[in-house]
Amino acid sequence: MKNIYTILTLSVMLLIVSCGGEDKKTIVDNSPAINVEVSQVATNANSPFLSASGKIQATNSADLSTRMMGYVNKVHVNVGDKVRKGQLLISISNSDLQAKKAQVNAGITEANAAFNNAQKDYNRFKNLFAENSASQKEMDDMTANYEMAKARLEAANQMKNEINAQFAYSNITAPFSGTVTSKNVEAGNMANPGVSLISIETPGNFEVMAMVPESEISDIKKGAAVAVLVKSINKTIKGKVTEVSTSAKNTGGQYLVKIALDNTDAHILSGMFTTVQFPVERKATSSMVLLPTDAIVTNGQLSGVYTVSQSNTALLRWLRLGRTFGDQVEVLSGLNADEAYIISAEGKLFNGAKIIPSSILPKGKEASVETK
Repeated sequence: MKNIYTILTLSVMLLIVSCGGEDKKTIVDNSPAINVEVSQVATNANSPFLSASGKIQATNSADLSTRMMGYVNKVHVNVGDKVRKGQLLISISNSDLQAKKAQVNAGITEANAAFNNAQKDYNRFKNLFAENSASQKEMDDMTANYEMAKARLEAANQMKNEINAQFAYSNITAPFSGTVTSKNVEAGNMANPGVSLISIETPGNFEVMAMVPESEISDIKKGAAVAVLVKSINKTIKGKVTEVSTSAKNTGGQYLVKIALDNTDAHILSGMFTTVQFPVERKATSSMVLLPTDAIVTNGQLSGVYTVSQSNTALLRWLRLGRTFGDQVEVLSGLNADEAYIISAEGKLFNGAKIIPSSILPKGKEASVETK
């Protein structure tokens, strides 16, 4: 029996040694390397400009609505139409107002007849009282009847004014001459009080609404000249600060600054995004890390950039971004100065992809990164 246990023990040991001696299988990545171009991180410690994002809007614009509920009978204009002040834009069903108006007119007729009769009685008794042919009590009664009839007639006329004011909300007219920019209802839709039905604006005069962080708002002064970069058309337009908000209660910690744009031949439209450059000294004491906006990789609300690892593979670094300066964006964290990043690739980049980096390009060169 002892010999049997000895044989079994040796067999188990030989099996363990043989298993440990087998070669482990390895996964070899045979995908071709991707040629990429890299650049050094640009830094800037002396930028005299504070930049803020903004949006262009017409100086004279209005969103028209009604304060009465009713079905839309007809929309008389379309988006892009030019309208003049007082022109009828939308007609809303007002059959109930027509009925109330008829009732008010009937009430005015009745009140007017009662007033005329009371006025005649008053004048008659006034003459009789002057001739001592009527008592003081009779004169007082006629005077009271006359004043009440007069008051009822005035109340009926004021009710008519109220109905006429309601009619103004059933016929939406243009408050000024301009162009229709949006139409939110069609014939047959229900118009609800306070809901925008149609929008118009006067083209030609534009302004920019910019959002400035609380750390910089104290440096923005009314009347300051600024430069406004319109991103979509790559044009810079001069402007002047006309309003500076002193509260960020309803704007998420950002302060509203309004800039009036100078007259320009550039084809700008309401809604275009801008970058406003305020000529004030920045408060940052350290060098800024700047990246071209084209090199930024986005995934949902995350932003990052591809860098080169020590094993020559693409390494995605997530970043926390700050303000935008023209075609560059400030990196608050995630990338240090003098580090290299990928600015273009000859294939689809992904985290861990083998790459062949080229020589470092000049700082700030614009390029794009293809990603999965």
